[in-house]
Amino acid sequence: MFPSNEEILSYLHRYTERFGLVSHLRVRTRVELIEVVNDATYKVTFRTYGSAPKTEIFPYVVVASGMFNKPSVPLLPGIESFSGSGGVIHSLHYKDPASFRGKRVLVAGCAISALEIASDLAMLGAKRVISTFRRQRYVVQKLVAGVPNDALAFTRFAALKGEVTPAEIVGKTMQEYILRVFGSPEQFGAFEPAGDFATVGRALSQHYLPLVAEGRIVTKPWIDKIEDQTVQFADGSSEEFDAIVFGTGFDLSLPFLSPEISGSLNLEAKHIELYKCTFHPDWPGLAFVGLFDQTGPYFPPLELQARWITYVWSGIRSAPSRDEMRAGIAAHRCKRVGAQKPSMHIMSLMFAREAGVEPDLSQYPALVGALLFGPLTSASFRLSGPDSLPEIATQITEEARTLRTVVSPEFSSEELTQLETLVAARKDPEFTDFVHRMRRSELTGK
Repeated sequence: MFPSNEEILSYLHRYTERFGLVSHLRVRTRVELIEVVNDATYKVTFRTYGSAPKTEIFPYVVVASGMFNKPSVPLLPGIESFSGSGGVIHSLHYKDPASFRGKRVLVAGCAISALEIASDLAMLGAKRVISTFRRQRYVVQKLVAGVPNDALAFTRFAALKGEVTPAEIVGKTMQEYILRVFGSPEQFGAFEPAGDFATVGRALSQHYLPLVAEGRIVTKPWIDKIEDQTVQFADGSSEEFDAIVFGTGFDLSLPFLSPEISGSLNLEAKHIELYKCTFHPDWPGLAFVGLFDQTGPYFPPLELQARWITYVWSGIRSAPSRDEMRAGIAAHRCKRVGAQKPSMHIMSLMFAREAGVEPDLSQYPALVGALLFGPLTSASFRLSGPDSLPEIATQITEEARTLRTVVSPEFSSEELTQLETLVAARKDPEFTDFVHRMRRSELTGK
């Protein structure tokens, strides 16, 4: 359910070996500059460890360096004076919880990294753990009755329903679900969320709130100032600490892009202007993978995004026009301020449609339960279109069974009612006919 970083690394090694990619990789090689030669080619300057810089010309360049490699640490009064023995670190550099045993630790931030680190420290022997943040989010546990919450929340049905449901209703429904299943943070002794779900969002952590309830993690408002080992908080209280850990996110870092390219992308610490997070109208041979912040697992949307790029550049799919891209970037710019980061099922469906691999549910009646309400894994996008795989239906069913979500095409009356509501909003003839047939089967027992 939750593979370790060692398991993910092992998977990536097996992937490169199985598909013969090792000979195409240049390891220990740092890209220093990407420049435009003309409309069709790019000059890449790179340096292999211990060697002089070299340049090479490429017709296509994909920037897939990620957005979680430049720590964002707030500028707080007196932070440079902190003299605790454990120092000040960012969550990126948190590797050894044992080194904090017996220490008084302040963990700053209210996203998953900060809450997980605070939980780690409280359970692994830190003397005292204080959790501080600017605003309290709703907190969701990773598992619901042994089932990963992501597998329950980020489904194809939820994405389809969200397309035809006003955002305020989606937010209200999600908030009601969270309060019913997980409770509100103040019920555990943390702060009351600083607004509704649509405003403050959620954080994911299995143990955080129970540890707050047990008094093993203490919550404080945001930091006012730091002096030596003493930290003063916004409520006027203060404490001494041996270490401070910032789980305060990351800034975009693409220092290898030429000023011409980065300027056209309006690249900032938190934003980059791209059409559907991938292309830009000014640079037809340049694409980006994974430079978006989202809630939920990354591998499914990353694979779909990579497939879209491949299909466009190989001519399998038509490239979006420059006007279409400019309009899309402008629309996103208007929605950017205060927007919640998207969820993985929204991103997955967006890339799947662009790649032409979203399955037509009416073609797979035996899989509809798993495809709609089961986990939204990469396998579910290999049924049709380019790079479809034989026998993939068995894998889709097995994944649903393994994650203990949907294991059969049978629908409950409640699920059919939900589908009928979705049908009425979508006005999709094939989908409408399919759901009506499912309802008739339920009524007639056939």
